[in-house]
Amino acid sequence: MAIHQFSTESTMFILAVVVLYIILTSWLSVKLRSKTSEQFMNAAKAMPAVIVGFLLMTEFIGAKSTVGTAESAFEYGMAAAWSVLAAAVGYLLYGLFFVKRLYKSGEFTISGAIAQKFGRSTKMIVSIIMIAALLLVNVGNYISGAAALTRVMNINIPLAMLIIAIVSTFYYVLGGMKGVAYVTIIHAALKYIGVIIILAVALSLSGGITPVINSLPDYYFTFDGHIGGATIFAWVIATSGSIFSTQFVMQAISSTKSAKDAQKACFIAVGLCLPLGLILAAIGVIAHFLHPQMRALFALPVFIQQMGPILAAIVTTSIVAAVFVSVSTVALGIASLVVEDFYVPKFNPEPQKKLKMTRIISIIIGFLPLLFVFGVPEILKLSFFTRALRLTIAVVAVLGFYLPFFKSTCAANIGLVVAAVGTAVWYLLNNPFGIDNIYIALIVPAVVMTIERVMSKLFTNKDNQEETIVQHNKEILH
Repeated sequence: MAIHQFSTESTMFILAVVVLYIILTSWLSVKLRSKTSEQFMNAAKAMPAVIVGFLLMTEFIGAKSTVGTAESAFEYGMAAAWSVLAAAVGYLLYGLFFVKRLYKSGEFTISGAIAQKFGRSTKMIVSIIMIAALLLVNVGNYISGAAALTRVMNINIPLAMLIIAIVSTFYYVLGGMKGVAYVTIIHAALKYIGVIIILAVALSLSGGITPVINSLPDYYFTFDGHIGGATIFAWVIATSGSIFSTQFVMQAISSTKSAKDAQKACFIAVGLCLPLGLILAAIGVIAHFLHPQMRALFALPVFIQQMGPILAAIVTTSIVAAVFVSVSTVALGIASLVVEDFYVPKFNPEPQKKLKMTRIISIIIGFLPLLFVFGVPEILKLSFFTRALRLTIAVVAVLGFYLPFFKSTCAANIGLVVAAVGTAVWYLLNNPFGIDNIYIALIVPAVVMTIERVMSKLFTNKDNQEETIVQHNKEILH
């Protein structure tokens, strides 16, 4: 099926709608901007659960997952939906077992919460790993967002990335948590509308789902497709672990009014994630049916070029919204870690100076991913690698919170460093022996901390025995 190009008039109309949307939401960000450091970091603990639920959903289903899931489904089938469904599983587990405990810690950074169990040195290691992981998350966000924008705006990828950097940085630098949260409701609603329109257009072009099922190989409609059950299980583990540890998730739940509201927000996120996974996978599968020779990266944006100008404008704006909100929330998380864990302890600034420096640091963070966007591999693989890095933190956090006999700072530090380095090396080696790097992130911290616990106990017992013998000999001499 041929893919048509928009006329100059249609392109200008679409651009005008996108620009108008950016202006309106930017105005809203200014109107709702954070005026204090507390509002910037966690909205002064005044956010309703529904808004936080939307925030949580957008953290794991932003532009990267939206475009990346359709891209993966194009190649591997409906099983790619698990890349999003895993977030629903993760938020369910998080809400049931972890969110209240973290909320009651009183911290709004994951490094701060872990520091309560293991101390400052562990806090710094956690912060560095999280900052690196989140920077890579935004690299993926910039690439996937740019891929969508270039299809309809007739601009090159570097220019599209620059536009994303400028606009999203403006959103979160002014808005902070308070502004980002409320603007996210508009972004998320529009994103939902956009993917539903894309699915409707895709089904119309394919003649329904039946021709697609009859034409494509059976594995496109199985539980694990060509992805494999082991990889899907790894996705669920990695996503759940990254939810347990990701800075912005921690920041979002700490902005609610109570621990009960924080838990409710998690369950709202579950309900928002479930349908999106299936919709996005279906779009990718239908794209393969209609355009089997096309580059998989364009599995979702290709349908925009087969719409009329009005629908194309709505959908393009929805993708722009998904890009901006995902970039903004991740960048806000990075800024919070840099400010709270590095800037504040060193300079101990006054509140107004802290807010000013937070915004300066935030601008740098907004543009930093542009240095790393070229030569990045498949978006979804990068996405799950960043989740694996965050999983290393989650393992240490869970052991610290639920198994208090794992209390050694040294073990936690060694486990984090070895796991993070090992996971990165395994990823760069393209998962040797078919073992996903996610399993390295899951197993290594627990193994290291267990070995240290056993060895510490053995040496303690040996020292106690030697002390007993010495004391016994003293008694005999006396």
